[in-house]
Amino acid sequence: MGMYIGRGRKARRAFGFDEVAIVPGRVTLNPHETDTAWQLGEHEFTDPILAAAMDGVVNVAIAVEMSKLGGLGVLNLEGVQTRYENPEKVLDEIAEAAPDVATQLVQKLYAPPINEDLIGTRVKEIKDAGAVCAVSATPTRAGKFGKLAEEAGADIFMVQSTVATIDHISTAYETLDIQSFIDSMSIPVIVGNCVTYDVTLDLMEAGADAVLIGVGPGAACTTRGVLGIGVPQVTATVDAAAARDLYCKRTGKYVPVITDGGMDTGGDVCKAFASGADAVMIGSAMARAKEAPGHGYHWGMATPHVDLPRGARVKTGTSGTLKEILIGPARTDDGTQNLLGALKTCMGSIGAKNIFEMQQAEIVIAPSIRSEGKLMQKDQHVGMWR
Repeated sequence: MGMYIGRGRKARRAFGFDEVAIVPGRVTLNPHETDTAWQLGEHEFTDPILAAAMDGVVNVAIAVEMSKLGGLGVLNLEGVQTRYENPEKVLDEIAEAAPDVATQLVQKLYAPPINEDLIGTRVKEIKDAGAVCAVSATPTRAGKFGKLAEEAGADIFMVQSTVATIDHISTAYETLDIQSFIDSMSIPVIVGNCVTYDVTLDLMEAGADAVLIGVGPGAACTTRGVLGIGVPQVTATVDAAAARDLYCKRTGKYVPVITDGGMDTGGDVCKAFASGADAVMIGSAMARAKEAPGHGYHWGMATPHVDLPRGARVKTGTSGTLKEILIGPARTDDGTQNLLGALKTCMGSIGAKNIFEMQQAEIVIAPSIRSEGKLMQKDQHVGMWR
């Protein structure tokens, strides 16, 4: 398996969304009769799309609206929402910054300490609006913030880091025992991020209720450039899904795989599910919503790192409402709106009645899938080449 990249050294070929295509089915189905629901703990969602736990994507209002639309918005507990009583002023400042000073400004604005009282405040604001509340923290703060969020009424907690493993070694600080932490929580715990079969299996065996898949594919993430690590999302998702299926066979417990990042259009979302995902988490596409807190800008979770930023503030612009982006009707022709409609139409085209059947779709390696026959779109910067 793999090919030689030099004398005595082999590497496995991996694939991203632009390199594969989904094969239409022998039987087709009315898209309106497809079922896109997925389950996490006691919560069932009709829309298998999560809005990423990033400050330019999710605030209290977006979390509430995502829940109303059948999806899930995840609030970052280590960003501006918990550092400032009035985060809107800070978000405006980030959006208005010149490109050459944006990273330094974000570092500065994320320097003030987190106000732990605001964790309960934000959770309560989401719950008082009748929404499912999901919040996120890094492993170093998860032990404390998880309990604070749970006590405040959060429904789902996410432990998210650039690279998640069961065994993290450090003599400088206390590391999180993921299994003990999950055991101590009474609400579902999502853990990530990872891109390999072995680590996915490790996290599931530690008790994770869902696993996030993706290292460095996000539009605002520079991890792959700064650190040189990552695995393209199609291969990473296929490997994670194989671990999920083995774990389910061994234990009878089905742990959802959530592909996180790298998806800009409905076609990318469809390919993630065809690769084996149960749900997807999206940042930049959601940052384009008129209601998004980033005001047309999006920045990575590691952008404010004081020593080695691994994210950039990118301009996404605004293209429509959150509802139009998530469930339509689409006002653009480039696949960036009505992501759920694209998924249901794709499912109908391959004859998949539900997400499980979508995961069984035939995939072909197709390096020309984006460019074949699209010369006029490319020359005119319209459609797929906008």
